[in-house]
Amino acid sequence: MENPLFRTLYFEDLAIGMRATIRKTVENEDVIGFAELSGDHNPIHLSEHFARKTRFGGRIVHGLYTASLISGVIGMRLPGPGAVYISQTLRFLGPVKIGDVVDVSVEVVELTEKNRRVRLRCECRVGNEVVLDGEGVLSVPPTPKPRLSSP
Repeated sequence: MENPLFRTLYFEDLAIGMRATIRKTVENEDVIGFAELSGDHNPIHLSEHFARKTRFGGRIVHGLYTASLISGVIGMRLPGPGAVYISQTLRFLGPVKIGDVVDVSVEVVELTEKNRRVRLRCECRVGNEVVLDGEGVLSVPPTPKPRLSSP
């Protein structure tokens, strides 16, 4: 039975155009936790008093927190466990605020048999606005060969 929290796709299972999407509501605790993990305590993320005076008019979520949601889709849904990042490009196009619902999607755009490389288009949206996009390149394992059992 497949675990509904993740799925594993091997290189041979992938096809151009395959997509996976998750939806995440960003909570205050997520931002505080990411600040603790990353060491980025910039007050634009943590202090409403400070952030109100910025061009954003309030606290914004760490850009790399939003990007980390892409890693969650890749590591758990497409291709899933066993895939390893080679590279990731990111363009931050708009702010994410606490309470925003972020739709995170990845789509297979290229498959290269040599070294089993997969190129993914990655995108994060809040409503109809793209707030982050980029491309990831991954190494994906081949389908395991069945083991022969000994008598």
